[in-house]
Amino acid sequence: MKGRATVYLIPTFLDEEGMDALPAYIFNAVQKAEVFFVENERSARRFLKKLWKEIDIGQYPWFVIHKSEDAVKQEFLQQIKLGKQIAILSEAGCPGIADPGQILVAAAQEAGVTVKPLVGPNSILLALMASGMNGQHFQFLGYLPVETAERNRRIKELEIVSRREGSAQIFIETPYRNLSLLDSILKTCSTQTRVCIAVNLTGPAESIQTKTVGSWRKAIPEINKQPAIFILQA
Repeated sequence: MKGRATVYLIPTFLDEEGMDALPAYIFNAVQKAEVFFVENERSARRFLKKLWKEIDIGQYPWFVIHKSEDAVKQEFLQQIKLGKQIAILSEAGCPGIADPGQILVAAAQEAGVTVKPLVGPNSILLALMASGMNGQHFQFLGYLPVETAERNRRIKELEIVSRREGSAQIFIETPYRNLSLLDSILKTCSTQTRVCIAVNLTGPAESIQTKTVGSWRKAIPEINKQPAIFILQA
């Protein structure tokens, strides 16, 4: 008789050269999986091949989370009813954190099945750990507005909140817009506001630096098209 379903939240690499950041027990969870729900099938397949060279990827059912989300959710619930061992993979880092996998995790919780989050690299926490900023009072904001004037207003609001509360404000951007975001920060924020820029986390080109806005203005880092986390604290 088929047992109850279990949902494994499988962390993936932040950088393809950063496999050492993944604990060994992730391999065991992947071996148990019978079906995969992933943010990006191409990157998920590449990750699994690096993790487990012998895996026969073609034998598994695959579902991409952000395509036809209602249909994928119904398929997910069907796999739960069948008692399948289900793996959810983010494109990078941890499922459910700045990731569409949270939709399925919420469905799993509503269905009352076991959800097992596995330890792995998370760019938000790694950047905060190394930033020297407030690790007891922080918020992650995801993406800021794309339009320049609106983005500048939002950054100023975050600086005011940070100054008032002593909090760290964490946000991200699409890699090709990194320099536009940084330009807004340097034009909008006060000279003494601190900004951490963390790029290529866990990879050989990893860089995590915290400087004042005044210092960053003197030497703009080359971060274009590189995965980055930004943290602001006034």
